[in-house]
Amino acid sequence: MNPGPESPQSNPAAASAPADAAAASTAPSRGPSWLVLTGVALLVMLLVRGLLVQSFYVPSGSMEPTIRPGDRILVNKTAAGDDLQRGDVVVFDGTSSFAAADRSPHQSEGLVGRVLGGAASLFGVDLGEQDFVKRIVGLPGDRVVCCDAQGRVSVNGTAVEESYLPQGVSPSDTTFDVTVPADRLWLMGDNRSNSADSRAHLGDPGGGMVRASDVVGRAAATYWPLDRLGAFATPPALSSIPGSAGGAR
Repeated sequence: MNPGPESPQSNPAAASAPADAAAASTAPSRGPSWLVLTGVALLVMLLVRGLLVQSFYVPSGSMEPTIRPGDRILVNKTAAGDDLQRGDVVVFDGTSSFAAADRSPHQSEGLVGRVLGGAASLFGVDLGEQDFVKRIVGLPGDRVVCCDAQGRVSVNGTAVEESYLPQGVSPSDTTFDVTVPADRLWLMGDNRSNSADSRAHLGDPGGGMVRASDVVGRAAATYWPLDRLGAFATPPALSSIPGSAGGAR
């Protein structure tokens, strides 16, 4: 006699199949792979670097003692234009002023250009910029003069006590009397005896003034080496000076 069809109770495999299907339907879905997470993290890092903050290595002593050779600094790239004050330490692209050189290859402007620029610098690609770090001494419309009877720099008739200069270094060995045009900045290094700043370009096109649009951002802090860790302060001796009567800001 042929056996009849097996009942569910007599077939363990058949009995477990619906349970397995139900378990599969209720199991939590797997999260994104590590490759996707890595890609997202890299994209966020590039966006931050390209748009918000960037690291710079400073090889020279032109800003001593505020910034020493070998320091690595973070620059706030959102600080520009009217956000800038006298006394701010800024990084700027000097290709049109301090270092007359064509960008090669050219870095595109705008959102895409800045993001790609951040990506390129992340991987050590040279975009051809000539970046400098200096302190803002004169804003648009300011009259900056050196030197008074005590050898000090004055801005809009106010003498500046520059406590951030190295001990024993004079405010300037070069005399000058300039009025900063609209949309330009007068920039000087703290180590005045070892800084090729606006004073060194008085005879060049633009008279040593740097376009405000060339400012990459305001230096926020030194982060390396660790014993140099600290934020940059804007000295009141400069930031508190009233603007000129015909200020161009």
